[in-house]
Amino acid sequence: MDAVTGYASGALLVVVALVSVWLLVTVVRYVRADKDTRVSMRQAVRVRWGWVRLARMAGLAVTDKTPSLLAQITVSKDSPTPAPRVLTPKIKVTPDRFGVIVRARTLPKVGLEEYQKSARFLADAWRCTRVSVLRDGPGRVVIRGVRSDPLTTPTAHRPTGLPPVDLTRWELGVDEYAARVCVSLANVPGVTVAGVPGAGKTSGVNKFVCDFAPSPSVQIATADGKVSRASEGDYADLVKRMFAFCGDNLDEANALFKRLVELRKRRSSVIRDVLGVKNMWHVGPSPQWPLTVLIIDEAHTFFREYKGSDATTKRLGALTAENARLVEDLVKKGRSVGILVILISQKTTGDAIPTFIRDVCPIGLSFAQKTVEAAVAALGEDIRNWPDASPVTLQDPAYVGVAVMAMQGRPGYTRIRTPYVSDADAARTAEDTSHLTSDPDLCLDALLHSTSRTTTSPAPLTK
Repeated sequence: MDAVTGYASGALLVVVALVSVWLLVTVVRYVRADKDTRVSMRQAVRVRWGWVRLARMAGLAVTDKTPSLLAQITVSKDSPTPAPRVLTPKIKVTPDRFGVIVRARTLPKVGLEEYQKSARFLADAWRCTRVSVLRDGPGRVVIRGVRSDPLTTPTAHRPTGLPPVDLTRWELGVDEYAARVCVSLANVPGVTVAGVPGAGKTSGVNKFVCDFAPSPSVQIATADGKVSRASEGDYADLVKRMFAFCGDNLDEANALFKRLVELRKRRSSVIRDVLGVKNMWHVGPSPQWPLTVLIIDEAHTFFREYKGSDATTKRLGALTAENARLVEDLVKKGRSVGILVILISQKTTGDAIPTFIRDVCPIGLSFAQKTVEAAVAALGEDIRNWPDASPVTLQDPAYVGVAVMAMQGRPGYTRIRTPYVSDADAARTAEDTSHLTSDPDLCLDALLHSTSRTTTSPAPLTK
């Protein structure tokens, strides 16, 4: 008996010690958390404590009339039948600054659809702005409840200066449930970005440049139709990390597009011999064969139709027609050799970006728009069926920096809050990574030389 008492006392001390450590860790986490996260931590406690009662009221519980194994063993034949058990799913609650993430199990007759039907009840009970329910694997669901709206909460992004771990992932921001949104760039030939002036288009692309600038396996060129020289406009702080830049001069833009088309042709002719594959994405970008990104801002500047019979108008019309043909070549044929085109315009209607270019781009983002027609041009006809997600609803100043896009694997359209990158951070990133800037043509020459092949490269185009 003394030995049993000793063991019990020791076990009790261990339990008390573990509980004390858990309480200490919880208190430290609570004290160190920001104001919004503290509110969410208190909310998480209420969710855990009230879950069993709420689940039964919301129809997320089932009655099991079969006695448990223990009851079947211990109950005699003459004893009354045990009362049916009411089973509720087990949950795990995680708080963050926007609300709570609840991971729950499913039960017979309580699956994904039942959770989704109860989402509005859960939102009211948990005092959330909105609640979403998604599958989290076999027999599991993840319930996301946001207390504050991530779309109206401005966020800032400070570049780390470190190269991205995965060059195929473009991190756009967070959706309306504060979940991170990433899109794959692998085998993507083009991206279109639309929206009224000041809605956040260029800021979103600036984040793209800052995130990928620390990698020598990414090289960027830009044609900006808003400015006349590199020292002006939104890309003035980033131009040091670009191997080529031109403004609204149609001749300079035409020369840049021709240069990239020649690069595309050279890569296409040697890719099998040099990389051993037909598609660069099978091996991924490298410093010798970098992902080459062409950003065309205010794209309508370079594609618009000029109507007139005088010599100057005819020459400009011929240039813009050739520009469209050259960019079409890059979008339709550049995917497998690692060329990506990002086209930015206020409206991506056919008169701004020719449809034979726009419709080949698999990724389309739209910031705020004034008309449904502009939203349809940017996102497709199906956006008419999702009026709540339409970029026409984003004209309030609170939604500056919010974009809409169709995500693979998700029904409808997703609204995304893109973070703001300050001019100082952009300039610092470009300055710190300027030594990584290389001409992809020269990279190809060096790669061919190392493999005992020779080629003739076009003359470099100065910034």
